[in-house]
Amino acid sequence: MDPEISSSTRLAFTFRIVFLTWNYFVARDGNSQRGRAPSEFPCLTDMDLDRISYLPGHVIDQILSHLSIKEAVRTSVLSSKWRYKWATLPNLVFDNQFVCVAAQDHMIVKNKFLRTVDHVLLLHSGPINKFKLSHRDLLGVIDIDRWTLHVSRKAVKEFVLEIWKGQRYKIHSCLFCCQSLTHLELFNCWLKPPSTFKGFKNLKSLDLQHVTLAQDAFENLISSCPMLERLTLMNFDGFTHLNIDTPNLLFFDIGGKFEDISFESTFQLAVVSIGLYVNFEINQSRFRGSYSNLLKFFVNLPNLQRLEIQSYFLKYLAAGVVPINLPRPCIDLSYLSIRINLNDLKEISAALCLLRSSPNLQELEILVTLEFSNQFSVGHLGVAEMVAIVNCDGMQARQEEQTLMITHNYCWEDVFFSCPEMRMRKVKIDGISGIKPELDFISFLLLHCPMLERMTVIPVSNIGTELMRQLLRCRRASRQAEILYLDS
Repeated sequence: MDPEISSSTRLAFTFRIVFLTWNYFVARDGNSQRGRAPSEFPCLTDMDLDRISYLPGHVIDQILSHLSIKEAVRTSVLSSKWRYKWATLPNLVFDNQFVCVAAQDHMIVKNKFLRTVDHVLLLHSGPINKFKLSHRDLLGVIDIDRWTLHVSRKAVKEFVLEIWKGQRYKIHSCLFCCQSLTHLELFNCWLKPPSTFKGFKNLKSLDLQHVTLAQDAFENLISSCPMLERLTLMNFDGFTHLNIDTPNLLFFDIGGKFEDISFESTFQLAVVSIGLYVNFEINQSRFRGSYSNLLKFFVNLPNLQRLEIQSYFLKYLAAGVVPINLPRPCIDLSYLSIRINLNDLKEISAALCLLRSSPNLQELEILVTLEFSNQFSVGHLGVAEMVAIVNCDGMQARQEEQTLMITHNYCWEDVFFSCPEMRMRKVKIDGISGIKPELDFISFLLLHCPMLERMTVIPVSNIGTELMRQLLRCRRASRQAEILYLDS
């Protein structure tokens, strides 16, 4: 523990305890004091300080819940009756604020951190609801195995382990036997569940970032958590095919490198954010015939309310056949965010399919990117050809030629005349550079959104007033729509 606290520090800390106590009673009696002038903070007499020793148990618990472990341990100096009250804290958080030393030697910091955690766990009594281990100098040391075993025997409900340095830490097998877990959060860890692992029956929230997990272990983990409501996956390796089969899932956030994703029995899923961090390469043999990533992705997502399509995931959705509309509209979808390459016909088609299939969409955010590849001229294709084409080989164009073709031949109003009116009220478009495909897209939205209230446009750089003039000249279906132009 910390060395003996000076009298001035002790007095200041006692003042903080009394202040928290006073706040508790003020909050409790708030209704009866309504309408009266606020009372001043009481003076700290010896009698007031002595009363701290005889506070009701529920008041002490309330005070300790507002303190860090470091502060809670220091309450032992208040009186003999407070000496071990901190030892019943249900939430144990060991982070950067827990151990602060002046020395710059990381080994000194590490050793003090390890000793302190050992001491706290040794003296702790009662249940542990939350155990969090996160320190900037913490490596994957063997001590973590001992701590994990200790808290698993205390029926821990929330377990958070963040290893900020070194190689990925292999999670001890005892954690996979902890059926009391409701929240599990791991950073820079390697998960290898034992063959006897039957899942976490009470787990509601799972957050895995910078983790290694085998394909079969991942599938077994996800399918064996029947109560799972929130799932976060970021920067993972060891598995590339994601089959999400969790009937109670409400929130799903993923960002990483993967080849395929599908959903099963996810009929309650309402919030989805997906980022594919590598440029999706089309497998020619896979996308023959009527195969469609777009249709496969949405077939088991009937209740989506918020959808974020980040990085290269729109290109993934555009692979295969792109339908004009989804067979079943996303009637609950109110917010949509898309990263789109407006020089890619398939991505444009996929984005418009989503817009047509979201009749109650209220807010749209677009991040525009310009990537030139071996594409074809949009103006040479009719609607039927456009939505059924899988890939185009042998038609190459330099960046200048491709830009010229799209600029002169592509017209949103001519090609997508069948798009119905949309109910969007707010639109934000970020990253535009002023080329014609972007202006056509903006014009298209203004013409098909009669309820639009505000469109915010953010260019990639300060490209002058000409772009603003062109935006102001665009026709609008909504008389109240305003265009907000924000210089970067």
